[in-house]
Amino acid sequence: MRHTVFLCLASALALSACGARNGDAEVQRAMQDMNAIDGTNMNDVMLTVGDPEESVKYFSGALANDPGRVDLERGLAKSLVRAGRANEAVTAWQLVFANPDANLDDRVDMADAQIRDNQWDAAAATLNGIPPTHETFNRYKLEAMIADSKQQWSKADSFYQTAVGLTTTPANTMNNWGYSKLTRGDYPGSERLFTDALRQDSTLFTAKNNLILARGAQRKYDLPVVPMTQVERAQLLYTMALTAIKQNDITIGKGLLREAIDTHPQHFEEAARSLRALEEA
Repeated sequence: MRHTVFLCLASALALSACGARNGDAEVQRAMQDMNAIDGTNMNDVMLTVGDPEESVKYFSGALANDPGRVDLERGLAKSLVRAGRANEAVTAWQLVFANPDANLDDRVDMADAQIRDNQWDAAAATLNGIPPTHETFNRYKLEAMIADSKQQWSKADSFYQTAVGLTTTPANTMNNWGYSKLTRGDYPGSERLFTDALRQDSTLFTAKNNLILARGAQRKYDLPVVPMTQVERAQLLYTMALTAIKQNDITIGKGLLREAIDTHPQHFEEAARSLRALEEA
């Protein structure tokens, strides 16, 4: 009887010990999962709101401690792009490619870094290595830019059109497409695209300035009806004045310069200097 009780007690203790060990293992696994989640969140933070150079330091340090992790390699490459270090970013993307966990989006981002580093032919080769079934906004945006660089206008228009249809925030792409048409001398087409871009994002000053260039090239010297601050209005009048002067509409240009100076809430030195130069001439 005593022997039976001992066996039962030993079995109970063994089960208790096994339960404790299993519990410890579960706690360890939970802690590892929590650390992975925290690390992922920190990576996202460093890629979005962190200072670019701090982000580079963060991912460089993280990779030194945990080499071979594709998310850290990818984070370093993206951070280098954000920091304006495109040449180093290209090298970093090559490290990502060597990782078996790399994906097709990484190739698209590599092409983006190559374009930023003025490696247009290399970027085209990178994109050509991506299957045509990989249809993303970033891929078609870059395809359009490369077609632009080669003056392949029909291809550029097709790629821009596809890219615009693949994003909910097309304003910047419409602006780029409009600038493409502006450089080709298609001023009405560029004007329509800049106007469309501003319908999507009325704060995009680059599109406002480009719209003035497109209208000025058609000798439309009145400001379009788009939202603008007083400072923006003065700057746009100045752009329009320079466009008029370039086309030898000197009297109109002088009038626009005076209006820009009067509109600006502070002293508008660039416009004042241009007006003095015209009057002295």
